[in-house]
Amino acid sequence: MTPGSVLETITSKEARLVIDAAAAKAEEIGQPMDIAVVDAGGNLKAHVRMDGANIGSITIAINKAYTSIAFQCETGDLQGVTRQDGPIYGLSDAHGGRLAVFPGGIPLVRDGSIVGAIGVSTGTIEQDQEVASAGAAAYLELAIA
Repeated sequence: MTPGSVLETITSKEARLVIDAAAAKAEEIGQPMDIAVVDAGGNLKAHVRMDGANIGSITIAINKAYTSIAFQCETGDLQGVTRQDGPIYGLSDAHGGRLAVFPGGIPLVRDGSIVGAIGVSTGTIEQDQEVASAGAAAYLELAIA
């Protein structure tokens, strides 16, 4: 085996805690969601499709999380710059259409490093962002503890 190190990433247990917190917020606001957590490499770590969430939103939730990792930002931050008159218009077509450039994807940070991301879809973009924020906040509390 070649010696080396593996990129630090979110654990399965942590991913489930993030999803549980996000799902609790989704229940609170009465909007079932697709919730995905990816690891530091953008690979799916955990996913849940709440009862009543759209099947078509499964991939969107995963792609929002992936986009957060790929560009190290919240997906909502990409909205303005990817509009038709924006400096990186067309970005959403990159990566085989895998990028999602609207709210609902948030990086998960531990000790200043992005170790994963959450992506949420099915509701309005405001609801998606609210639920993703709840999951990210739960991770932040976990990382600080």
